[in-house]
Amino acid sequence: MAGRLVTVVGASGAGKDTLMGAARAALAGDARFVFARRVITRPAETNLHPGIEEHIPMTEAEFAAARESGAFALHWPAHGLHYGIPRGIEADLAAGRVVVANLSRAVLAEAAARYPLRVLLVTAPREVLAARLAARGRESVAEIALRLSREAPLPEGLDVVEVANDSTAEEGAARLLAALRG
Repeated sequence: MAGRLVTVVGASGAGKDTLMGAARAALAGDARFVFARRVITRPAETNLHPGIEEHIPMTEAEFAAARESGAFALHWPAHGLHYGIPRGIEADLAAGRVVVANLSRAVLAEAAARYPLRVLLVTAPREVLAARLAARGRESVAEIALRLSREAPLPEGLDVVEVANDSTAEEGAARLLAALRG
């Protein structure tokens, strides 16, 4: 495969979806870049809520059938949901494109074993993460503290580029774009 899978990871509240949305808009006319849309066992109507990524919704049964049929390049469970990246990314990689995807740290080693991989690690100070999560209004203070305590380390040996998102969304997006183009 001549392309590269670039995954965007980071703690909850780091701004991954915001930065990826800005990058997607900035690169809309550039055929070298493809943004993978995740399949999630989350209802379709959540696509209309701010702060929830636009995704391809599936029921648990639909997801299980898709997984069994080999429809996903990568898949994983997290937070009571199932996530998948459609196998179609492999055609984009074979065509030499950069495929950008929001992956779980749990599948990074598998992704690196199967595809040329670069990891963009979006970071922000803990107090910024906590404030962003509180602003969402979806979790209690205790749930936010638990979420922030769960950050898992990245597997060893990966190509990792840190992207600081500690100020404005515009500055964070500019840093992510620079990392994608670099």
